[in-house]
Amino acid sequence: QEQLVESGGGLVQAGGSLRLSCAASSIIFRLSSMGWYRQFPGNQRELVATITPGYSTNYADSVKGRFTISRDNAMKAVYLQMNSLKPEDTAVYYCTNMRGSWGQGTQVTVAS
Repeated sequence: QEQLVESGGGLVQAGGSLRLSCAASSIIFRLSSMGWYRQFPGNQRELVATITPGYSTNYADSVKGRFTISRDNAMKAVYLQMNSLKPEDTAVYYCTNMRGSWGQGTQVTVAS
């Protein structure tokens, strides 16, 4: 399994911004679709955003226009820029290679 390590979570006021990073280990990273999911307490993980090897992106309706997913193949990294954060964005955010590997998660807390 690929190792994925997230960073960048934390506590932010509503309306603020955070940038999540995910460092990957796969030698075929540039050929992999990557994604960010989030999990609310007691709920299943839900899709936040995905990015293909060709840089096509897809977003959950709840984050469109506020979040941006990007990737740096040279660094084997994927990012999630989160702007205009809302208290309902509070969750644990996970990085995935869309092939069954997941990071450990990073907590994002948005205070009202």
